Amino acid sequence: MTQRFHCGRFVLNAERPLIMGIVNLTDDSFSGDGHAGNAAAAIEHGLRQAEAGAHILDIGAESTRPGAESVSAQQEIDRLLPVVEGLRYCGLPISVDTLKPEVMRTALNAGADMINDIHALRAPGAVEVIAASNAGVCLMHMQGEPGTMQQEPHYEDVVAEVAGFLAERVAALEMAGVPLNRICVDPGFGFGKTLEHNLALLRRLDELVVPGLPLLVGMSRKSMLGLLTGRAAPERVYAGIAAHLMAVERGARIVRVHDVAATRDALAVLQAVEDF
Repeated sequence: MTQRFHCGRFVLNAERPLIMGIVNLTDDSFSGDGHAGNAAAAIEHGLRQAEAGAHILDIGAESTRPGAESVSAQQEIDRLLPVVEGLRYCGLPISVDTLKPEVMRTALNAGADMINDIHALRAPGAVEVIAASNAGVCLMHMQGEPGTMQQEPHYEDVVAEVAGFLAERVAALEMAGVPLNRICVDPGFGFGKTLEHNLALLRRLDELVVPGLPLLVGMSRKSMLGLLTGRAAPERVYAGIAAHLMAVERGARIVRVHDVAATRDALAVLQAVEDF
């Protein structure tokens, strides 16, 4: 049976891998691609991501890199709204990367189709915002908070603990009336995890796959790739391609990336071999 992901105005076929293109509105992006204060540049970037082959655009206005400081809900909304409104008719679902319920509600009212929450809708009122909408949602695992998450991450079995957490969050949404076909999950590479934890997750990613529930992964330009290659964030394209191809081979159905065209081409080769 074809796997469908219901995402606001759109129903996506997740039987084959989907590419989520990043549109960054922060002023302290670890990857050097932030467009804070320049909505026109961010909209142009989103349109280029769409032209390059993205299936979803993910817009974020608050940095969640290790050590990042929080911004106010109003500052996040002020950055987001012009870009959401400028991209809502681009032909792709618009995802908003936020953990604040008031930002979620405002973004959805402005035309966003999905909420991508690193906090897995644990903020008071967040589940209710999603339950009252038709939006898709991504629930991500994170140990700790962005400001401190990389100080001393610890697990007995990172794969089992991540799987258990995600199962609990999915159950909470089901109890609130959110259907499974609107939910995807993300193990949270780099969010409260050492390099060894990240590699264990990637190696055993197939253990996190739940039929009918798309698995989203995001390793694009992250520090785990820098530790493996010695390269700065903008130079980690090739490592990111390798990591995301391995993730897809192990069951990932959505890859969140900065480099859409390169990812599209790599996935096209993988798909051709699998279809042969």
